Amino acid sequence: MAKVKEKAISFAERMELVQRQFKNLDTKDPSVWPILPKVILCAFIAGAVAAISWFAFLQDYEVQLETERTKELALRTDYQKKLVKAVSLDALKKQREQIQQYVIQLEKQLPSKAEMAALLSDINQSGLGRSLQFELFRPGQVVARDYYAELPISIRVTGKYHDIGAFASDIAHLSRIVTINNMTITPGARDGLAMDATARTFRYLDPEEIQAQKKAGGGK
Repeated sequence: MAKVKEKAISFAERMELVQRQFKNLDTKDPSVWPILPKVILCAFIAGAVAAISWFAFLQDYEVQLETERTKELALRTDYQKKLVKAVSLDALKKQREQIQQYVIQLEKQLPSKAEMAALLSDINQSGLGRSLQFELFRPGQVVARDYYAELPISIRVTGKYHDIGAFASDIAHLSRIVTINNMTITPGARDGLAMDATARTFRYLDPEEIQAQKKAGGGK
């Protein structure tokens, strides 16, 4: 029992000694504080500095994290687009080949400058073959485009309604590209009809004409 009392007294004395260190502390001069309050104060200051520093750095890291997340979303979107292109690459190649073949077919429908006379003759023969009378067949001024030339032809034919319709169909089915524009149909003589229209046909530009186009473009 004596030993227990001695331990109790010793613990009580120590607690009283600790409490004394926190009495009458001079808040203006912590340097004169006892050792225990000094240690606690230093630990508190160190913890506060660490917490403030941690939150300050954490905020910067949060901004960087948000920036990286935005980059990640952009990269994912770009990756998905490229993946779609890669998956459909074979289909795109086949589509490209089909378009090239279609362009080649269209190019074959464009006559050269030397073949224009034969094309004009085909248009004229299409009308005569349908028993139409040409009152006007006048090629206009050639209009040069970037890679082709356009030739307007003013025409006026007279004949029956069905013959005029068949003539327009024959023009559409020529091996060369010919379009009929600004078409008007009016009553003609002897119960017939008269059709006024502008037929437009197209041809390749000769190498000399292409060079002239390039020079004219450079001059401008």
